[in-house]
Amino acid sequence: MRNVEIALTRAAFGEKEREVVRFAGLRASAFRYDSGVEALRLSHARGHAIVLPYLGQMVWNAEFDGVGLAMKSMFAEPRPATSIVETYGCLAYHAGILRNGVPGPEDDHALHGEAPCAPMEGCGIACGEDAQGPWIAVTGRREYAMGFGAHYLATPRVVLREGSTAIEIEMNVENLSAAAMDLMYMCHVNFAFAPNARIVQAAPFTPQHVVARTAIPPFVKASEEYRAFLAEVAADPARMAVLSEPQRYDPEQVFYVKGARGLARYLLRREAGDAFEIGWDAEAMPHTIRWILVNSDCEVAAFAMPGTCEPEGYAAERRKGHVRTLAGGGKASFATKVGYLDAARAGEAAREIEALTAL
Repeated sequence: MRNVEIALTRAAFGEKEREVVRFAGLRASAFRYDSGVEALRLSHARGHAIVLPYLGQMVWNAEFDGVGLAMKSMFAEPRPATSIVETYGCLAYHAGILRNGVPGPEDDHALHGEAPCAPMEGCGIACGEDAQGPWIAVTGRREYAMGFGAHYLATPRVVLREGSTAIEIEMNVENLSAAAMDLMYMCHVNFAFAPNARIVQAAPFTPQHVVARTAIPPFVKASEEYRAFLAEVAADPARMAVLSEPQRYDPEQVFYVKGARGLARYLLRREAGDAFEIGWDAEAMPHTIRWILVNSDCEVAAFAMPGTCEPEGYAAERRKGHVRTLAGGGKASFATKVGYLDAARAGEAAREIEALTAL
């Protein structure tokens, strides 16, 4: 069947949640948080995802089979923001696009670039059917233009499929200039921390495949004990395969997982046997970043985040050769699948992933 898209305006978002689209067991409803931030809820019988269409099109939360996927934070609801740290409580946001990562001493860009809280210029609801069945999506667009600088069009999209306990988070970028532009992108997915959960990955937990970041960002207050622990996990990253030491994640722990090819797939398998899942095309996003932080204000297990680069800031990533170039008129697309698996499906998925480790 044909795909249909309905354009929305800010007038569609009121204090009371209101259904705006219903299609093949899928629904989209619009509402406004008390903070004034607009939201769209995509839902079906097994759960929902909440998307902030005008605030970088970040995914604030998702819940399937009664299990919430998003990090715990000090933010009970999203707040109007120009920087991600002003509303850091979402499940996922787009990091990049011209710059990404934690700015270093040589950088002048914002934390994770201009995309996380970018003011989107329009949004809509699309629905249709393909080989995988019926789907519904939040669409959006932002034309970035800077005098004597870059000019690009970003068109993100979040898709929910009938009966699926996963969402598809997409970012499409088109360089509208004749000049080439820098491109740095990461899908920053912040899952809930689950005590004693086990990370399932195809890469072995060796120092060659799971590299601990031992460089300490300026905002982290590092004790000698913390420095010593970083050295320990750098030598033996298998110690962090099970999240059994939450006190060790304050300050944060960051790892770079090497060797992903084809369809990258990772699980965080919880004590109950169920799991959070994430997957993407490693050809488009060859870098895997792991970030875990647990303190009184924040509990997050970003156990696998895909990117075109590592998050060390523009100057550092340029020296590594990780900053891509998008030719004038060129296009790039990134898609990340984020979801929940019940215990039976998680067990099957874990066996499939672990079988790849032996290859």
